[in-house]
Amino acid sequence: MAKRANPKAGTQVTAQDVARTIGVSQSTISRAFSMTASISEEMKHRVIKAANKLGYQPNVIARSLITRQTNMVAIVMANLVDPFYPVVLDELVQQVQAAGFQTLLFVPSAGQKVDDIIPNLLQYQVDAIILTSATISSAMARICAARDTPVVSFNRYVPGLKIHAVSSDNVGGGRQVADYLVATGHERLAFVAAQRDATTNRDRRSGFLSRLKQLKIETCLQEEGGEFSYEAGYAAAKRLLRQAKRPDALFFASDVMAFGGIDAARELGLSVPGDVSIVGYDDVPLAALPSYALTTIRQPVHEMAKAAMEILGLGGERGAASAPENRIVRGTLITRSSTMDRRAARRLREIAPA
Repeated sequence: MAKRANPKAGTQVTAQDVARTIGVSQSTISRAFSMTASISEEMKHRVIKAANKLGYQPNVIARSLITRQTNMVAIVMANLVDPFYPVVLDELVQQVQAAGFQTLLFVPSAGQKVDDIIPNLLQYQVDAIILTSATISSAMARICAARDTPVVSFNRYVPGLKIHAVSSDNVGGGRQVADYLVATGHERLAFVAAQRDATTNRDRRSGFLSRLKQLKIETCLQEEGGEFSYEAGYAAAKRLLRQAKRPDALFFASDVMAFGGIDAARELGLSVPGDVSIVGYDDVPLAALPSYALTTIRQPVHEMAKAAMEILGLGGERGAASAPENRIVRGTLITRSSTMDRRAARRLREIAPA
């Protein structure tokens, strides 16, 4: 028969008090409050009911000292301005919490290197680190490995850096855009690049240009935007669209850049898509609004976050992958009214009565 625990008034209720109340071991109480531990639903219900009655709250810090696990995942996000990354953050937090972990968000200040954040981050004894719009040095990757703290880079990878990586198929996305623009009768194409050192930018450009070459489109203008920003896209579009023989389609390395491109075209008195078709990459929420209605490649954020969780071993039976794993997930072309079928439009003009 279970003993009744009667903690004195004013004293803190302990796991031992709850255990005595329902006649189980203290380890059973600990397992009931661990989202990842194995315990029957019936027993878990009994423990929580008794804990609520006694007013017991588990000491997360004390438990982490015993288990050497905090059930916390650090997310390092260097860019909260681009609307793509709040979408990423929301998805990561949802999936991390669904797996029974909590998140700590670290945002580098202007000019601060991510390497400067990691030592402070590791003091929290986090179980894993997710890097978004950021990367770390090889030396810092080795420090994390020595601490048995797995790291995954989300939405980019650095060749030669020994950490996990998850990204959309940026090369494949560039190829999809090339196929679509050529199939819809565009002949004078341009790619507006962002940061040269970003693998996302390089791969989107590479996929786009290589596919155009396969399709026998020998000439493609390239304009350096310099960064993934509205201002960069706006300025690059102005330069391209002021040319005597302007492009009839612009492919931007990101949606935010494409928004700048659309506004630049309109300021020049051009119709989008009548005079120029515009394509972005990411499919941020703003892309679907009527003011932009942007054709774009939708990044599979849900699937990418799921892949990151699997690699880190969060919420699954197996632990984190030991060897660096690079997971690539295919995106989807979303067509909206910032582009048009020029081939069909030409056919209509040909059959229209004079």
